[in-house]
Amino acid sequence: MNAKPELDPMETLLQILQLSDAGGAQTDEDIFVGLGDENAPRPRLFGGQVLAQSLVAAARTVGGEHLMHSMHGYFLRPGDAAAPLTFGVQRLRDGRSFSARRTHAYQGGVPILSMIASFQRPDSGIEHQDAMPEGIPAPETLPTSADLLGSINHPVAQAWAYERPFDIRHVGNNIYFDVKGEKVAHTAVWLKTLGPMPEDQNLHRAALAYASDYTLLEPSLRRHGISWAMPGISVASLDHAMWWHRPLQVDDWLLYVAESPSASEARGLNLGRFFNRDGVLVATVAQEGMIRIPEGTLAD
Repeated sequence: MNAKPELDPMETLLQILQLSDAGGAQTDEDIFVGLGDENAPRPRLFGGQVLAQSLVAAARTVGGEHLMHSMHGYFLRPGDAAAPLTFGVQRLRDGRSFSARRTHAYQGGVPILSMIASFQRPDSGIEHQDAMPEGIPAPETLPTSADLLGSINHPVAQAWAYERPFDIRHVGNNIYFDVKGEKVAHTAVWLKTLGPMPEDQNLHRAALAYASDYTLLEPSLRRHGISWAMPGISVASLDHAMWWHRPLQVDDWLLYVAESPSASEARGLNLGRFFNRDGVLVATVAQEGMIRIPEGTLAD
């Protein structure tokens, strides 16, 4: 089966990130409206989408020189993938170098995400970074999601193969259907958008937040031999934090390495880092997710 989407995934991504200003509506917040994704394979809204849209909404209220450098958000309720979203942005502070914004994402009149983001004018100072892992194969040598999932007659497999706006290539074994090899608490993938992005650096950073939610819980799952296809598994993002360190291009290959230092109480904590092909550390991310599996199926 090869059910390539009628709509181009990049066009869908750019439409999702193109928010309306709701005709200039404003209370004590700046109001924006964003589209849902009617072609989503599942009824639950993808967390990366609402993260990215909330960041775009906040960025629309700061000066053009200011770039997002950090965000901290909580997923409060599951969202409806097909329904539009309303974003309320509160202007918390505008200083000479930093601006802070609080964004609430709403569906059905209730908040589904609460986020605080900080923006900074470009500045100079001390610099250091962790080194990029060595021995990572080039992305061109690795299979695509379409290579792995495109022949499977299942709506989620088809969506992951053809409807994601990102090309995602696992380094080593993936965990789509099973966990092969050692059960380790770390993963690595290469990713980039399927097509070019506008030059807006804040849009590149928001798009990276979108992609960061795809595989970040996989280290917790792999450590316990849990695949995405495990019957009865229930997984949901609880919170998400991200720091952007340096300029990046999300339409060029980025290496996303992640690890899980802890899992307990039906929650897994996962930390990730993004490197460009030159080994420059461009962003760091952290997320805790709920992971529930049927009783008696825990792997050793």
